[in-house]
Amino acid sequence: MKEVNTPFKILPFLTLENKVDHFVGVVHFKDLKSSLRVLRDFSLYQYKVLTAISVVDYPSRKIRFEVVYELLSLRFNQRFRLKTYVDEKSHLESVESIYTCANWWEREAYDMFGVFFKNHSDLRRILSDYGFEGHPLRKDFPLSGYLDLRYDDLSKKVVYDNLSIDQAYRQFTYKTSSQL
Repeated sequence: MKEVNTPFKILPFLTLENKVDHFVGVVHFKDLKSSLRVLRDFSLYQYKVLTAISVVDYPSRKIRFEVVYELLSLRFNQRFRLKTYVDEKSHLESVESIYTCANWWEREAYDMFGVFFKNHSDLRRILSDYGFEGHPLRKDFPLSGYLDLRYDDLSKKVVYDNLSIDQAYRQFTYKTSSQL
């Protein structure tokens, strides 16, 4: 980690790096909301724009999800990437009260990854169907889903069947075969 000589030292960062064109900070998930509020309101920072919230899934880690907040200070023309980590059973505090555009990003993170945001005004699925089971952007979600959708000629309607694919086809080693 690079030593950062900035006024960011007042925030509870676990790590802080000064990249070429932006800062990258990591905070504990319980300090996320207060850190975002300081980054937005403090006169030396003024990160007034939340440009994105994204999630990265690391299924092999104990704390599985990395949630990344991309911030922009128009006054200082500076970007800040704030990261935190959360597992499947924990929740993040919604930052909708700080950045209103977080409504969409948090709903998308909930729908696609299952990251729960406490005190969100309308946390429900936004991209997948309401009856959809699972979270499709998780690394352990099967590529073909859990159900098979087909048209049944006998009943003259669309029916759902449980997907029947051998487990051997669901596991990948990600290694290149030496026999080509």
